[in-house]
Amino acid sequence: MGQKTNPIGNRLGIIRGWDSNWYGGNDYGDKLAEDHKIRKYIHARLSKASVSKVIIERTLKLVTVTITTARPGIIIGKGGQEVDKLKEELKKVTDKEVQINIFEIKRPELDAYLVGTSIARQIESRISYRRAIKMAIAAAIRMNAEGIKVMISGRLNGAEMARSEMFKEGRIPLSTFRADIDYALAEAHTTYGRMGIKVWIMKGEVYGKRDLSPLVGMDKKQSKPSGSQDRNDRPQGGRPGNGRPNGDRPGGDRANQRKRK
Repeated sequence: MGQKTNPIGNRLGIIRGWDSNWYGGNDYGDKLAEDHKIRKYIHARLSKASVSKVIIERTLKLVTVTITTARPGIIIGKGGQEVDKLKEELKKVTDKEVQINIFEIKRPELDAYLVGTSIARQIESRISYRRAIKMAIAAAIRMNAEGIKVMISGRLNGAEMARSEMFKEGRIPLSTFRADIDYALAEAHTTYGRMGIKVWIMKGEVYGKRDLSPLVGMDKKQSKPSGSQDRNDRPQGGRPGNGRPNGDRPGGDRANQRKRK
């Protein structure tokens, strides 16, 4: 059944966490509808900001919205003006205090939603679907993805009858629960109708216990590799050893021969 189910839903509580974290009592349905409204509004309002996930957490008087994006500068704006505007707009939707957190996606080539929407936008711009998909697959493999699969369905190249076509590279073990597989569905609206694009990206395998937070694995700041040394950390800002290599200077014998002559 791994072939038929959504890979994210199939791994919830095992290696994946929920995008909505709150307890709902009698008003569970209202909160769920409000979450859908918040996500729909953010994706429409920030359509050019490459927004992937919108994670919502609730307390009694506060709604915390965490946005993962490949272009955080567009959301924050100059001096944080845009994010303050967004906060006020979301207050009107929820009638509660809203806190917004922004996480940057360091490698958008490995985010299934961003890959799918990128392919869809290219198809809408009349770029060949084969070229767009092959470029996306090559970019994901270049960023060390273990596997990627893309399926596109619809009236491909304007054909009278709709069909599906699949492109795959690497491995996508859908029945292995420890496999960290990202999945997304995107749509391209063309003059011939709507095309569906499904993307699966295999990032690796998870062993042992894992934090089920949806933001696991996302770094706020890239750290230096261990053992590397900055130029400023070296003595006198240059090479170790006061800036000079050990031993005789290159060409020393030639200099001595000239003196003898």
